[in-house]
Amino acid sequence: MIASLICVASVAAFVQFLISYCHSVVAAFGNVEVSQRVREVAGMGNRDLAMDDFARFLQLLHLCPEHQADRGEIRAVRIYHSLLRAIGRVSRALVPRVAAWTDRELMSCSHFAAVALDRRMEFSRDLFARQASIQ
Repeated sequence: MIASLICVASVAAFVQFLISYCHSVVAAFGNVEVSQRVREVAGMGNRDLAMDDFARFLQLLHLCPEHQADRGEIRAVRIYHSLLRAIGRVSRALVPRVAAWTDRELMSCSHFAAVALDRRMEFSRDLFARQASIQ
């Protein structure tokens, strides 16, 4: 009984830490503007970001060479995004304020993924330039 209680408390603490960490990572990217280059690559044109853009940006991120600096953040935000979607589905009818919060956070996740894509594309360009200068 006590072991179960400790396990539940540990999982709850981990989820709370994960949400806090991911919220801070996503918020740190919030002031960075999404470049026109990313909009073109993602086929967005001039429209605003949408919650559903997250998956598209992740697909494009996987096409770029990995950068060790952002791998952990991207993985954490992907988990956070999945958790937010689940919370949003459950809370949509029960607690509309929570659903509104999850929608805002999902938009922030899409923005994060767009900025991360821009950084990966810049890293890829620099990597290619370095390799070209060696040869």
